[in-house]
Amino acid sequence: MGFMDLARERCSVRKYAPRAVERQKLEAVLEAARIAPSACNLQPWRVHVLQSADVLERYDELTTMRYGAPTVLVFTYDVAEDWKNPLEEGVHSGEQDASIAATQAMLEAQDLGLATLWCNYLPNAGVAEMLGLPASERVVLALDLGYAAPEAHPAHLHAKRKSLGELADFR
Repeated sequence: MGFMDLARERCSVRKYAPRAVERQKLEAVLEAARIAPSACNLQPWRVHVLQSADVLERYDELTTMRYGAPTVLVFTYDVAEDWKNPLEEGVHSGEQDASIAATQAMLEAQDLGLATLWCNYLPNAGVAEMLGLPASERVVLALDLGYAAPEAHPAHLHAKRKSLGELADFR
């Protein structure tokens, strides 16, 4: 499938089949994240793979956004490792770098027949505490990963897109 078809077909899934993600597919998703670009190639991001029943149960106590996914990928970055813009205080790349890695993982998952949901609706500090992360590591997002349940469908606004003229500005 071509990239544009892949990008158009991908949607957020909010109901997962009770089927584990095969190790080979999980590793391919993680490899897609691993090869993602990052500022100055510093690669400050990490991914925490949540799969065990006890960890997922503790995660579910923090957010309702898992929807039965058998795997959750929590993307983080280390503030001590990300690129800092020398031209402006407070501008750094960690969230962007983690998001690029997560995007590549999400699209590889789609290409492999897996479903995902990008989740920002979670208590980041609570997830960091649950995972026992060091103080310098920040949670950016969680990516639900699994097989869509047969009755899963895109949200009603999935295909609604602004026109290019509303989004792009040519100067």
